[in-house]
Amino acid sequence: MSVKLFFQALIKYLVGVVLVGLLLFLPAGTLNYFNGWLFMAVLFVPIFIAGIVMMVKNPELLKNRLESKEKQKDQSVVVKLSGLMFMIGFILPGLGVRFGWYVLPEFVTVIGAAVFLVSYLLYAEVMRENAYLSRTVKVEQNQKVVDTGLYGVVRHPMYLATVIMFLSMPIVLGSVYSFVVFLVYPFLIAVRIKGEEKLLENELDGYKEYKHKVKYRLFPFIW
Repeated sequence: MSVKLFFQALIKYLVGVVLVGLLLFLPAGTLNYFNGWLFMAVLFVPIFIAGIVMMVKNPELLKNRLESKEKQKDQSVVVKLSGLMFMIGFILPGLGVRFGWYVLPEFVTVIGAAVFLVSYLLYAEVMRENAYLSRTVKVEQNQKVVDTGLYGVVRHPMYLATVIMFLSMPIVLGSVYSFVVFLVYPFLIAVRIKGEEKLLENELDGYKEYKHKVKYRLFPFIW
């Protein structure tokens, strides 16, 4: 276990907790915010557990997941727009608490939390199947095409998991207004996928054949 990697992961995790907490609770003007605490729990507890598992079993995968700086200009734009979406999408629910905007019923937010956790399970399965996963668009040395499991259904199951995850976030937070903002995400992911596939076709042996084998990019029988 690398001490440097451990502290790098821990610092990034704590920064994420603080940042999301500020975005949620400062606009709300109160800590008495059930949806905010529920969201923090379903988001960060699984991340912590997954981080520990990766640290012990696959430190290289954890290292790849911590890398977030995109080198490609078009992908960098997508990441920045996604960051803006998250910022607005997290601030709006807090403002809703402060100003008494409509909040989704509690049972709906609980269902949203369950869907969110299911997306984490999908994400975990993708990471189990594909040891080359990275937060940035790149091709690793000796990387091979993965075409089994979820990769035999759609070409980008990781992005499918994130779409489910991110669209369930505003439901957990109880905000219809935030949900409208997060509807931008599937379109951003579509742009990212098109750029990523161009790179994979050019640099990853066997990817063109894989595209013919698995027709759908993100949603089975749709796209």
